[in-house]
Amino acid sequence: MKLKRYLAAGLLILLIKAGAYAQATRAAADTNKVFSLDDLEEIVFKSHPIVKQAALLSEAAKANVLQSSGYFDPAVKASFNRKLFGNTEYYNNWNSELKVPLYVAGADLKVGYDRSVGTYTNPETRTPQPGLAGVGLTIPLGQGLLIDERRSTLKQAKAMVNYAEAEKVKQINSVWYTAAKDYWAWYYAYREYLLLKEGVDLAQRRFEAVRRQTLIGDKPPIDSVEASITVQDRQIQLAKSTIALQNSALILSNHLWNAEGTPLELPQNAIPQAVNQNIILPDNSLLETLLGQADQQHPELLKLRAKSAQLDIDRRYRQELLKPKINISGSLLSTRRDFNTYVPDYYDFNWSNYKVGIEFAFPLFLRKERGKLREVKIKQQEVNYDLQQSGREISNNIRSSYNDLSAYRSQLVVQIQSINNQQVLLTGELQKFDLGESTLFLINSRESKLIDMKIKRESMISGYQKTLAELYYKAGIRQDQAN
Repeated sequence: MKLKRYLAAGLLILLIKAGAYAQATRAAADTNKVFSLDDLEEIVFKSHPIVKQAALLSEAAKANVLQSSGYFDPAVKASFNRKLFGNTEYYNNWNSELKVPLYVAGADLKVGYDRSVGTYTNPETRTPQPGLAGVGLTIPLGQGLLIDERRSTLKQAKAMVNYAEAEKVKQINSVWYTAAKDYWAWYYAYREYLLLKEGVDLAQRRFEAVRRQTLIGDKPPIDSVEASITVQDRQIQLAKSTIALQNSALILSNHLWNAEGTPLELPQNAIPQAVNQNIILPDNSLLETLLGQADQQHPELLKLRAKSAQLDIDRRYRQELLKPKINISGSLLSTRRDFNTYVPDYYDFNWSNYKVGIEFAFPLFLRKERGKLREVKIKQQEVNYDLQQSGREISNNIRSSYNDLSAYRSQLVVQIQSINNQQVLLTGELQKFDLGESTLFLINSRESKLIDMKIKRESMISGYQKTLAELYYKAGIRQDQAN
């Protein structure tokens, strides 16, 4: 009888080891189906709709710059009016002008040609029969000399390009951070499924071994019942884990798109990449590097700085409006229509043939202008406060994530040691069972505890990887962009 017990116990140990070996063999056979984090990254940055949408932000900002540049486009205008009644030409008026806005000093270059003839033409606008050509400038000497509305609009539009670029980076980083978290959630669900499936296989083999021992009278029937209950309990856990794995794969599929914009599904035979459980914590130099990069490149800070630059341009423009409006214009006149025609000197371009004008305007109380300037200054203060607070929060968030990484690593080291110790306990319990000094209940208990500890280890690995992605996200960059 004792020999039968030894043989049965030996068979039980061999079955357990065979189950672990078979699981390792299946995992090795599936290496060609690995869906790695790099594969996910390639798909996300190539085809994800939100990534494509984010790229439109900078395009829209550049389009706004192009639109604002339109204030400096040359413009041609012309008008013609003629009245003929009772064989009398009352007037025949032709007015045309080419206006070229200049960026310097807010001036306008004007080239015009006017011809106003007729019996009743206004003497003020009457010209000789050939008409008058004019070349001149309009220059603001007060308000608008340093900056005017069109230059302010263009500069603000250019500042908002930096804002849009920062917003684009922020949205792309957010998409990738979410995708990375979902990937590691899928990794954990898969690893949990494998461990629970291994537990079911071990329990099933143990039940078959115990049942055979019961049939030959070497084990009491109650051991067979207990082994069966263990199988059923682990099957329930496996069923829950299977659903969790399927759901995590569906969530990860939210980030999978092809180049044509068609959603993709994660293949059922895909498995996540393997991760070394001996995690190496990033050194302090990385922390300092991330803090420095965040201070210079974090999208939130770049957005606030772009907003501050925009408000500074608006403030300068509003201060310019406090000046009086003094516009001076002048044109040299000639009856010349082209450069090949002879025109007497007294009708040609010279300092004796000119037209000048001056315009002056100034609101007495400037309440509108002063109120708007005060409003812009208040907005500047708000942005500066946001910049200070955001910079501090970003720095502390980076340090917090780094501390979480350190905690995960410490916990994982202890957890691996605990798993090794639990494995020793299980091996010892099997040896004692081999000698008839232990029970099936203790073996199941030790084994279940070991599976739970391995699942917790995978949870820590998944949590560590999520926190690592969070560390770079809070620094405003991606891991592949870190120096």
